[in-house]
Amino acid sequence: MAFDPVLLSRLQFAFTITFHIIFPSFTIGLSAFIAVLLARHAITGRSQDLELARFWTKIFAISFAMGVVSGVVLSYQFGTNWSRFSTVAGNIIGPLMAYEVLTAFFLEATFLGIMLFGAGRVPGWLHLTASIMVAIGTAISAFWILAANSWMQFPVGHEMREGIAFPLDWLRIIFSPTFPLRFAHMVTAAYITTAFVVVAVGARFALAGRFPDHAKTMLRMGLGLAVVLVPLQILIGDMHGLKTAEYQPAKLAAIEGHWENEEEGAGVPLILFGWPNQKTETNDYALSLPHIGSLIVTHSWAGRFPSLKDFAPADRPPVPQVFFAFRFMVGIGFAMLGFVAWGVFLWWRGDLMRNRLFLRIAANVWPVGFLAIISGWMVTEIGRQPWVVTGFLRSADAASPLTMHTVLVSLALFVLVYGVVFSAGIYFINRLINAGPTPHVVGAETGLPSRPLSGAARSLSD
Repeated sequence: MAFDPVLLSRLQFAFTITFHIIFPSFTIGLSAFIAVLLARHAITGRSQDLELARFWTKIFAISFAMGVVSGVVLSYQFGTNWSRFSTVAGNIIGPLMAYEVLTAFFLEATFLGIMLFGAGRVPGWLHLTASIMVAIGTAISAFWILAANSWMQFPVGHEMREGIAFPLDWLRIIFSPTFPLRFAHMVTAAYITTAFVVVAVGARFALAGRFPDHAKTMLRMGLGLAVVLVPLQILIGDMHGLKTAEYQPAKLAAIEGHWENEEEGAGVPLILFGWPNQKTETNDYALSLPHIGSLIVTHSWAGRFPSLKDFAPADRPPVPQVFFAFRFMVGIGFAMLGFVAWGVFLWWRGDLMRNRLFLRIAANVWPVGFLAIISGWMVTEIGRQPWVVTGFLRSADAASPLTMHTVLVSLALFVLVYGVVFSAGIYFINRLINAGPTPHVVGAETGLPSRPLSGAARSLSD
């Protein structure tokens, strides 16, 4: 594999967006969780809910800051590494990004300070309202990002003039055919990811015998959310697969490792395991189930869908990466379902806080949501290749005219800086979790920290 500037630019974008996607997906769910805790406190007056809200708000502050930092880097890369993409698709992508700033970012910026530092300093209703507005803002941000990405997956509502896309119908651009289910899939994944982090922290406290009432609340709320959303996510994923088959058949064929069309009535097998061989255009060591591929993709016993050989080799995505990332994501999804079912059964039996095996496993489930999101994002983005904008702009034609050394140096710097910044962030988050929820309220006379990280750091020393 030759390290040309385009490949290095792709690696750089993949590296930075993999880090970035962790934090928005966490803060989308966490902001909603904090708003629910504050609403419960407003209704019941339980101090425990307010303490938990403050505890998670500190963690939200660090996660939100790292999400903003890593997101800014991505927008710069459009200009530095992908200038031709900006030229060709900028008339579409630019306004969509601007809409995100005008709606989501302004909403978050207006209420974030009240949410982070307003507890005990502003009326409770205002603090709750600010938290709800921030939660709505994070979801709106996801709306615009997914709208832009969905248009790149299946562009509609525009016309090409001398190789440049011009918008004709903004509603068609924003609500392109793959957008609704893609948005639902992403937001649901964000809430599930947060639910598993909350469950893990609750289990950690329960095992240590610390904050037992807070631990019980976190375990119940996390499991309660997951038991609804995990099955729903599997259903949304199935519906999203049908849309992928309709609008991105090459990606779907790569997901299934489906190289050749079957005879009429024979049905497409489901490849449980195999090694897609792009040279021989077959799956080595394949273990398959007859007809099940047809059943999943077309919802019929002998349904057919396009194979990889229906597309020119130059128009096919990299098959092994998409094939394995999809199976990893689905495997995590069903493992989540089994874990949640076990937890709910223990809850029903009244053993949720007593079963040490379950609590030990639960204390370590926090990364599974992040891993599922990253693998799902790999399926989405690698599966779109070789196109940046499907049908009219390939990745090789979208990159800036940079030298290999220029991109290599910037990639190395990103790895170094991200390593330092994110290690510090994870260190602070772990310290906050170890400190646990506290009833202490910062008084107005002690002054306000000037930055979110300052507020989180000061809370450790209180």
